Amino acid sequence: MLLRPYQSEIARAVLGSIENNLGLTFSVEIARQGGKNELSAHIEVLLLTMFMSAGGSAVKCSPTFKPQTVISMSRLKQRLDDFGYEGIWMTEMGYIVRLGAARQVFLSAEESSSVVGHTADILLEIDESQDVSKEKYSKEFRPMASSTNATTVHYGTTWDDSTLLEEIKQLNLELEKADGFKRHFRYDWQEVARHNPNYLSFVEAERARMGDDHPLFLSQYALLPIRTGGGFLNRSQIGQLQGNHTRLRGRESNGKIYVAGIDLAGEAEITEELELTVRGRDATVITIANIDFPPDDAVVKEPHIEIVEHYCWVGKKHPDLYMLMADVLRNAWGCSRIVVDATGVGEGVASFLRSSLGSRVLPFKFSQVSKSALGFNLLAAINSGRLKLYKGDGSDDYRELMFELERARSICRPNQTINFFVDPLEGHDDYLMSLALCVEAASRLRPRKAVGR
Repeated sequence: MLLRPYQSEIARAVLGSIENNLGLTFSVEIARQGGKNELSAHIEVLLLTMFMSAGGSAVKCSPTFKPQTVISMSRLKQRLDDFGYEGIWMTEMGYIVRLGAARQVFLSAEESSSVVGHTADILLEIDESQDVSKEKYSKEFRPMASSTNATTVHYGTTWDDSTLLEEIKQLNLELEKADGFKRHFRYDWQEVARHNPNYLSFVEAERARMGDDHPLFLSQYALLPIRTGGGFLNRSQIGQLQGNHTRLRGRESNGKIYVAGIDLAGEAEITEELELTVRGRDATVITIANIDFPPDDAVVKEPHIEIVEHYCWVGKKHPDLYMLMADVLRNAWGCSRIVVDATGVGEGVASFLRSSLGSRVLPFKFSQVSKSALGFNLLAAINSGRLKLYKGDGSDDYRELMFELERARSICRPNQTINFFVDPLEGHDDYLMSLALCVEAASRLRPRKAVGR
């Protein structure tokens, strides 16, 4: 088996624990795409070979059955074929791979999965341990290794300091201090790149696209846990957003390409007793930007984005906004791509705009996953210097946007997702979300290329 040096170090430790019945628990952090899953598959092939006569079961769980568990099974089958076992190994019940009398069992660690009754008398593997529930692991998976004192391996990348992987890692580091036996293995992107020049080029491009302090780069490549519950943006990032271009009131006739992001407010009745202010009441906000595409040989392929205008309506009913928004987007700016909040009551507005303006309008439905991706894309645009605001003009729009950027908070969620928002007790995040949707609109647009005969 041809493994990289860092993979071999882990494999030797795991096999040593199994052969000597030490029952150790290891934690393994390898940078994303650094060969963690390949290492796991190689260990599984070797163990199936070692125990094909004596028999026994190894168990591997993943946070989800589809696609993670399915991918792990497929990889093992491919490696068995590569090592000459094609036509010899068998599949049982759709989630077990058997070679002789030895079995590799693949299970899901989803909360609803039923896994009780399995025994891991050879090895217990926890894939993407940072995304597995501590309670699920403790109650249902950890006991699988208890009767035989089986070795356990937790694989993954770091996230925040509350994950199962981080808990196992910290325990292992304490045990290492006591007895000197290495239980935690950590190989960040720089270590992986020492053995793979192509990987170095890939990660450097990701670093340029996302920035050093992007949550995904920190956790998946630098293997550094991120802090939760702090500010979404720091002072340096807010400063980097500041641009020198002038705010515009309409499109310029110089071939510029414009995009828009629309965050929709709930409908509200205006009463004499209630004073409506941007900060006091949810607002519908349109953010307009012009974009420039980078040259073909640029490291970062994403467009440069200049915010050039804002529109804000407070307390106005959606039907009254339809024609206003359509006129702004079509006639004032000729936007090539428009991403609109289509969550809840926004679905009707998005449908109207799409029927009026065509396929240039893309509905966006907020969910935990989609909002997290929106936040990650916004951070990447800021960190890479691709997103710039118009020069401060003292307007209500500019002041409110800066207020929301400074007050925005972020919270880490399981499965490496985040939530970003302004605390409702402090204000709203209409301008912030509209800005993020505008960045999304820019990322959904690709340059047109002339095709010669």
